[in-house]
Amino acid sequence: MDLPAPQLAALVAVVDHGTFEAAARELHVTASAVSQRIRALESAVGQVLVRRASPCTATPAGATLVRLGRAQALLQAEARTALEPDEGRRTELGLAVNADSLATWFRDVLAEAATWDDTVLRLEVEDQAHSHELLRRGETLAAVTSDPEPVQGCSVEPLGTMRYLAAAAPALLERHLSRGAPDWGRMPVVAFNAKDTLQHDLLAEVGVVTGREPPTHRVPTSTDFLEAVTLSLGWGMVPETQLLPLEAAGRLVRLRPDRPVDVPLHWQRWRVDSLLLGRVTEVVRRAASTHLRR
Repeated sequence: MDLPAPQLAALVAVVDHGTFEAAARELHVTASAVSQRIRALESAVGQVLVRRASPCTATPAGATLVRLGRAQALLQAEARTALEPDEGRRTELGLAVNADSLATWFRDVLAEAATWDDTVLRLEVEDQAHSHELLRRGETLAAVTSDPEPVQGCSVEPLGTMRYLAAAAPALLERHLSRGAPDWGRMPVVAFNAKDTLQHDLLAEVGVVTGREPPTHRVPTSTDFLEAVTLSLGWGMVPETQLLPLEAAGRLVRLRPDRPVDVPLHWQRWRVDSLLLGRVTEVVRRAASTHLRR
């Protein structure tokens, strides 16, 4: 089966940019040329590769070829940089990471990447329970994920665990005490987004009936989530590393100090012989070993 690089590049561009016209601008060709390349690729594999919608997305077969196209582009970019080191080229690395990691231990990775003059990072922020889907669709080369099962074509290794604790501002807890204990059925909650189940898992554990949960605010950035909890908007599950200094300052208190929630994290990456991907893997491994629990 012949899978020419220009056709794979057209597929990747369509998926990345959402339309044939935007892909054409990226590739410096006409939209008609992009369409012809996609049709030729679909004819070669005998399957539809792109859902013609707004935006365009890859079918499952298309996602497989998107991964191949990205791998080819990565290795070609590395080869060009090695052969022409004085050209100042930078190779893009797409990585998926959950917001709490990005706000805490993953900052060591960013600090290290700041010293690289041959790489640019494209970070996709996604919940750790869903980030592996970005790998499956070929949107990233590696991901911090809670899923220990490797995506096809990927390797996986454990990084450690992030510990979360239920916490609230003292003033909020004081307003919602019942017989000296938190009134879980009435005390407002802060959740990151619809995918964040940590708070409602705890509510179910303490006996709050589904459908009768207390008011739930959504604050979809890690820094602002923490600030919202600190400002008494509601209680939330806070990463231990963020909680400790605020607890020491008296701004947050633990609601269930004896019942932390440990979320295991893994590093999944494509199995390609890439120097850049190997380098970022080493940095991620080192940062995780410094900050995450074992």
